Amino acid sequence: MALPKLEPVRDQDLPEFCAFLHRHLSPSHAPEVWADAFRQDWGVDKPNNGFLIRDETGGIAGGIGAIYASYPVRGKLETFCNITSWVVLDAYRTQSMRLAMAVVSQPGFHFTDLSPTAVVEQSLRFLKFKPMDERRVALFNLPAPHLRLAGWRVLTEAAAIEAALDDAAAKVYRDHRHFPWLRFLAVGKDSDWSLVVYKRAKLKGLPSAEIIGFTNPGNFLARMPLLGCHFLLAGMATTRVETRLLPGLPAWPHKVLSGYRNKVFRSDSLGEVDIWNLYTESAALDL
Repeated sequence: MALPKLEPVRDQDLPEFCAFLHRHLSPSHAPEVWADAFRQDWGVDKPNNGFLIRDETGGIAGGIGAIYASYPVRGKLETFCNITSWVVLDAYRTQSMRLAMAVVSQPGFHFTDLSPTAVVEQSLRFLKFKPMDERRVALFNLPAPHLRLAGWRVLTEAAAIEAALDDAAAKVYRDHRHFPWLRFLAVGKDSDWSLVVYKRAKLKGLPSAEIIGFTNPGNFLARMPLLGCHFLLAGMATTRVETRLLPGLPAWPHKVLSGYRNKVFRSDSLGEVDIWNLYTESAALDL
């Protein structure tokens, strides 16, 4: 019997593909939301939106999504393929690895999957993906008047954020500010500013700021107490951030949490600290 047809997900296939994802992967995400995630213009002439397989009637029987992006890492522009939304109907499960291999056989990309299930993680490890440090630092949000007295500020107005940031950070802000589930601020003073992207979440049943990404790791780490004070005034008890993204642990009351699912990546030249949550499904979808 002939193998099911495997083909790239073209832009014109997105309505059909995303309706399939809505039905079989996550009904909480409307097809239009899925499609918008794949349509982001993040600096890459994308070759596809992933790959799909069709059954004998021509209907979609499985697929794997891909979000492409380019951003600078240590002064060099790097290109990424973020694997997301991998689902195959039971009758076609034997075709699952064909989809993954079609994606990762594309040259010139660093590959990531930032929300894999346990089964997907093990499958991608077979394809030489490596796990990232899954731990999180939870900072207890407390008043920090000494930092405010030293002139450090938190900016929350859109115009003020963009005006304070350097060109590279301002581009990151413009590339993500249209997602309604993301929140933004800039922290710093004078010419030393960091863009901070976060979501409101829960930790131990209490409101928490979940950091998605930031543009200046040293500034962010040093200013975590000021951010904690800002978040406390906004009604959030803690701030949570992935340990792998930080250049060290904060000198402020905190706890390191573990037991999270590993994110995975495949790259010959980059390390886990170089992999952003921005420019991926972690930002483009409200996960």
